[in-house]
Formats: sequence, C-alpha cells, structure tokens
Amino acid sequence: MSKNNFRIEKDSMGEKQIPVDVYYGIQTVRATENFPISGIKPLPTYVDACLLIKKATAIANGELDCIPQDIGKAIVTAVDEILQGQLRDQFVVDVYQAGAGTSHHMNVNEVLANRALEILGDRKGNYKRISPNDHVNYGQSTNDVIPTAIRIGALLALEHSLYPGLTEAIATVKQKAVEFQNIVKSGRTHMQDAVPVRLGEGFRAWGQILSDHHHRIETAAKDLYALGLGGSATGTGLNTHPQYRDRVAQLLSKFTGKPLHPAPHLMAAMQSMSPFVSVSGSLRNLAQDLVKISHDLRLMDSGPQTGFKEIQLPPVQPGSSIMPGKYNPVMAEMTSMVCFQVIGYDTAIAFAAQAGQLELNVMMPLIAYDLIHSIEILGKAITSLSQRCLSGITARRDRCLQYAEGSLALVTALNPHIGYLNAADVAKQSLATGKSIREIVLERGLMDEDKLARVLDLKQMSSLPKDS
Repeated sequence: MSKNNFRIEKDSMGEKQIPVDVYYGIQTVRATENFPISGIKPLPTYVDACLLIKKATAIANGELDCIPQDIGKAIVTAVDEILQGQLRDQFVVDVYQAGAGTSHHMNVNEVLANRALEILGDRKGNYKRISPNDHVNYGQSTNDVIPTAIRIGALLALEHSLYPGLTEAIATVKQKAVEFQNIVKSGRTHMQDAVPVRLGEGFRAWGQILSDHHHRIETAAKDLYALGLGGSATGTGLNTHPQYRDRVAQLLSKFTGKPLHPAPHLMAAMQSMSPFVSVSGSLRNLAQDLVKISHDLRLMDSGPQTGFKEIQLPPVQPGSSIMPGKYNPVMAEMTSMVCFQVIGYDTAIAFAAQAGQLELNVMMPLIAYDLIHSIEILGKAITSLSQRCLSGITARRDRCLQYAEGSLALVTALNPHIGYLNAADVAKQSLATGKSIREIVLERGLMDEDKLARVLDLKQMSSLPKDS
C-alpha cells in the first residue's frame, strides 16, 4: 500500500500510520493490535449511548464556553450523522479490551473528532484544530463516561427491546387464557397426576408471572437514572465547569425521555456497579421462569403419539434431517438457550462488579456488553416466542379431557366425604383393576350416585376461588 494511503498520527507513545479512509485514529489502532480476542465489536445500542453522551457534553461545554462553539456544533453534527446510520463500521475495538473501556472510549472520541474536522472543511488527523481529548472529551474521563453509557445503553435496550417483547407476550398469553378457559386438563405435580386444572388458568398464571417480572425489572431500572457523569477521573469533578453535570443530565434526559439526574455522590456512582447487578439479577429472575414456561410448552406438546399432546405448538420448520414429517418445539428450545446465556452473563456481571479497586472498576467493558446484550437477546427471544409460538397455540380438547377423567388424583375430591384412607384404598383398587373411581365408590357404597356426580364434576373441581 502506498504512502498516499496513510496519514501519520502521533500520541504520547509515538507515531503510527493510519489508513487514510478510516475515521478512527492512533489509539484505536493500538487497541485493535492489542486485543484481537473475540472479533465481537461494540453493540450498536452501546455505541448510541456513548454518542448521546458526547452530544450532550459538546452542547454543554459549548454553552459554558469550555470549547469553541463551532467545534461543539461540528461534534453534534457528527453525532447526529452517526446516529442516523453513517460511519457505523468505524467502531472496531473488541469487547474484551483495556480495563474500564478507555480503548472503546477513545475510538468514539477519534471518530467524532475526525468527522467534525471534515464538517469544518479540515482534514482527518489535524488534532490541533479538533482534538479527541481536548475537545470531544473535554471535562470527561473514561471513568465517568463508561458507567453512564452502560446506564443509558441498558435503558435504551429495555425500552426498545425487552419491554415491547414482554408486553406482547403478556397480552398473548392472556388472550390464550380466555380462549382455553373452559378446557379441563389433568394437573401434574412431581410429574405425576394431580387434581384437574383449567388449561386457560395455566396461561393466565404465565401472564401474571411475566407481568410481575416486568414490574421488577422496571423497579430495578430506576437505579440507572442517577448518573456519575461530571465526576471526571475519580469523582471529584476535576476540569469540569460547575454547571456542567446538571446541564448534561438535563440534555440526556431530553434525548432519552428518562428522568436522569446527577447522582448525589459522583464518586459512589462511578465506583459501584450495583445498579447493573440489580438489573441483571432481575433479568436472570425472568430468564429462570421463562425456562420453566418453555419446558412446560415442550412437555404439553410432546408426542404426537407417545407424549402428552395436550396442546399443539405451531410448526415453523422441519424438525429432522432424517425423520420425515417431524416437527420440533424450536421456539421454546431457542428461548431456553437464550435464557441460559442470560443466566451466564449475570454470573459474569456479578464477578466483574466485585472486581473493582479503590476509585475504579476496570471490568466495565464486560459489564457493558453482557448487560446490554442480555436485555436485547432476551427481548428478541420473547418477541419471537410470542409471535411464532404462543399466538398460534391450539388446544387438544379431547386429549385434555381424557387425561383429566382418567387421573387417579380425582380421588382427592373424595377426602372430605369418605376420608383420606378410604380414598387411598379406592385409588389403589382403581389402579390394580382398571375400574374407574366412580365404579369402585358406588360398588363399595361409600357415596350415593347423585352426590358422587357433584363431587367429581371436573369443571367444579378445576374452578379457582372467586377472588383469584
């Protein structure tokens, strides 16, 4: 490659050739050389969060005369261009990188500086005119920008991915609850026959479970509103204007639609990763119940000839490369895999959160990726499960009724009338002889026919209390 294809940039460690067409600079190049680890680049939502911070800081610092206003406006224009889709391929640092996130942070600063230079009619790399450090990063440090970016990135991901997915899934299972309300099926505990339940109530229970998780996640996310931005390197606010932290919080609130505000103690907000652990824990909690729901769907659809087959999940693709006509519960399987990943990320976040020392947690790049990725994949999985599985479930009414009527657990309803031990004897005799519970009770004269019919009424047995 000819010399004309490169520009020369200099940092505190020396000089490097930089491809002339790229918008990142020397510190980004050093990072790509140092960290060829996973090939995973920063999540777009995380980049957006960093860009919003840079937009707010450029506006605030321009208003406060901390940087020239023309430079501040050029930085804002560069941010807006990238938010609209330009230069998205310029954020190239591996997610496993230098502690605290300095490499990614400088990648953002360099791209914005170089694009702002072009906007002002200058050439990329002329950092005497617009500096990644002195202008784009004025009054900031990786140490307060990155924890703020994690907060904003998580809030954006929740708003755009998880909350819509959860809301749709809740509405879908509630609709199915109404559709299936009058279908009686056998309950099962310990994977053994239990007293009858309504198929619709099972779906209504799932709706309640998911609604409760939605509330828990929203509650945990409120801790993300307190920003440490303005704390600079260690939380003291060194090199920042006295009005800076309030102004950037106001601007970020406007950009995100969230009630963001400066943390009551900037040093605490920069050191503690507990808000991220709390949100991640609420995601893990949701994931655990989603695994259970996914497994229930697979069990209830198992068969078609040798399993429960109480419901039919919509077939979305052939299920076997060798067995013709086979369809698998792939949407439920996918959901479980995503949930296992979220649970793993939660463990990694917990370890990373306790690994800080003194004024800084250097594991923030891991927390940033794992938390935002967890939110986004969980939201997408729930949306796909809802649209391609839950909404198309049909009930096998006859199969449900067959299991409900044939369950030995029906004898439980006889306890108040003939006693537990007599009921147990009836169950044993039914299992041994194949006779129905109804036949045996009448043969032994334990109850009259009319009363027995009322006691063994499946719909009555499976009804919930009126206040449920």
